[in-house]
Amino acid sequence: MPRGGANRVPSSIKRRYFELIRSGYMGAAAARAVGVSTSCGSVWFLDAGGVLVPDPGPISDRFLDQNDRIAIAEGLAAGDSKKEIASAIGKSFQTVYREISRNSKPDGRYQPWWAHNRALERRGRPRSAKLEADPDLREMVRTKLADRWSPQQISRFLTRTFPGRPGRKLCAETIYRGLFAGLLGTRPGKLRTGRSRRKPHRRGVAVPNKIKNMKLLDQRPAEVDERRVPGHWEGDLIIGKYGSAQGPSAIGTLVERVTKFLILIHLPDGYKAPKLRDALIAQTRIIPESWRKTLTWDQGREMSMHEQTATATGFDVYFCDPHSPWQRGLNENTNGMIRQYFPKRTDLSVHTAQDLQSVADALNRRPRLTLADKTPHEAVRTLLINGFTS
Repeated sequence: MPRGGANRVPSSIKRRYFELIRSGYMGAAAARAVGVSTSCGSVWFLDAGGVLVPDPGPISDRFLDQNDRIAIAEGLAAGDSKKEIASAIGKSFQTVYREISRNSKPDGRYQPWWAHNRALERRGRPRSAKLEADPDLREMVRTKLADRWSPQQISRFLTRTFPGRPGRKLCAETIYRGLFAGLLGTRPGKLRTGRSRRKPHRRGVAVPNKIKNMKLLDQRPAEVDERRVPGHWEGDLIIGKYGSAQGPSAIGTLVERVTKFLILIHLPDGYKAPKLRDALIAQTRIIPESWRKTLTWDQGREMSMHEQTATATGFDVYFCDPHSPWQRGLNENTNGMIRQYFPKRTDLSVHTAQDLQSVADALNRRPRLTLADKTPHEAVRTLLINGFTS
């Protein structure tokens, strides 16, 4: 076999080889069946760890299967980024990142069959549920639920009552699952919230058509990430308790990515979409037109009129992915400093536009480590003097 021949065989051949091994074929027979030499098959087998765990298949679409891991390995070999690989296999970026970190070989190489073996070895074996196997425990939990105890309270009660008896301990999630699976009855087993079924959650999935015609971060110009050209801003709201306006009070925050310069948006009448649109149009006029390039916001409904805002202000508005505050990291960090002046659970509508300007001035005169201890005011002045206005 030529040097490196074992690595030049198509992945479909390797996949079939390992399917045969897992189905009970001897190594030599599996190699003959796929048309490679016994030594080639041995190289693959040893590279995969030497022992193949039986694969019952994925227990949920949320988990990676062997084909997903092969696609990850091929993507890495092609130089694709983890986000590109995640998009190709229909999984989240975090799933692919954890998979590579957790299941790479000791030498740092990601080998898909080695990785799949490691994942199968860690997979828990099926066990009978405690609530199914222990009628006394089941009745105890049912009684507590009927007394309006929460699953968390029941879990702590069992831990206190049966120390040293793990068979009598239940986590809150086990109680929830037992309840929604019908093990604890329906009427007497209701939660104190009145629900007898689990409320579905859309974890990390945007509601369809929540905001029309959104442009996401992958459409944003590359110069935004380079932080060399001023005029790219990150925006958000800080929310307070109910004030004089309908709904909770709020203050808008805009931070320029290069200079860290802060502008606070006064929202005395609330932050519904028309109010925020009007406030942004009126209060960003102080920004030179050449410094109004992009504005990055989260997917809050308050920005549903982003097209009108963009037309009136000159900003190109882009939106972060759902539940991804780190994509506006500068803005999130700045909001933490703003909270020193406007604490949580306070009425933000009592503050005037002059109050907000005073706080913005104070923060813009505070030295920042990322600016080599210059202040945002100084950073803006330096860029203006050097002519970076376009």
